[in-house]
Amino acid sequence: FDRSSTIIALGGGVIGDLAGFVAATYMRGIRLIQIPTTLLAMVDSSIGGKTGVNHTGVKNLIGAFYQPSVVVADVRLLGTLPDRELRSGLAEVIKTAVIGDTVLFEYLERHLSAILRRETEPLIEVIARCAAFKARVVESDEREQDERRILNYGHTIGHAVEAASGLGRLTHGEAISIGMALEANIAQRLGSVDPATVERQNGLLSRAGLPVAPRGVNRRALWRALALDKKRFDGVLRAPLLVGIGEVRREQKVPNALLQEVLRGVSRARRLRAKPQPAR
Repeated sequence: FDRSSTIIALGGGVIGDLAGFVAATYMRGIRLIQIPTTLLAMVDSSIGGKTGVNHTGVKNLIGAFYQPSVVVADVRLLGTLPDRELRSGLAEVIKTAVIGDTVLFEYLERHLSAILRRETEPLIEVIARCAAFKARVVESDEREQDERRILNYGHTIGHAVEAASGLGRLTHGEAISIGMALEANIAQRLGSVDPATVERQNGLLSRAGLPVAPRGVNRRALWRALALDKKRFDGVLRAPLLVGIGEVRREQKVPNALLQEVLRGVSRARRLRAKPQPAR
């Protein structure tokens, strides 16, 4: 195994992130091929070159930017994917639609049942659109200095929810869905987006069987996780703000008082249950 060797990452996001990190660091970089086997990995984690591992309970604390030579997404691999993991991947699909693709969002509203049934053509359509969108963003800002930050929508709070709930209790997509709902709440309170748009986003997430509120997550643990976020500067968290379906503002400052208010509201709120749309 030398510098001319190739690492093939065959699996979901965790496998891809770990293999990518090894490829980036072994002998200062060897060839990497990504073959994602989950919807989430096909539309998001296998594209863009972010690699990393969790450390001390913090998501992706150690990592590198390292681009794969090839990404191969074969929708036939989704045939054996558990339903929960398919829905988890839909969180990243919906995120892509919300931040930059109104056509995709409307397509999801019309064809969600077919996607949940794993029909080939709708799956290819959403995977291709998501991959193309992310590739365009990454090409313009590989190291996340500007435009690429819009891809963090839902992830700023979502990663904290994932950590505070205990890594592994929620899927990544479930945590990101909650993060999208809470970050949209913040955007609404700041006057960036209207309530109808927030409801439209959350409605599609719920139809996909994804949670839009954290259940059983300790608010103090969530706050501690947010304090460790890589996107916090000068003690203030930054997150993309929803403007409308297909548009977000790049990372904006979120006042700590507002963030605390939103988290207090979560802790007081009645536990909500997502209502999965059956695959008919």
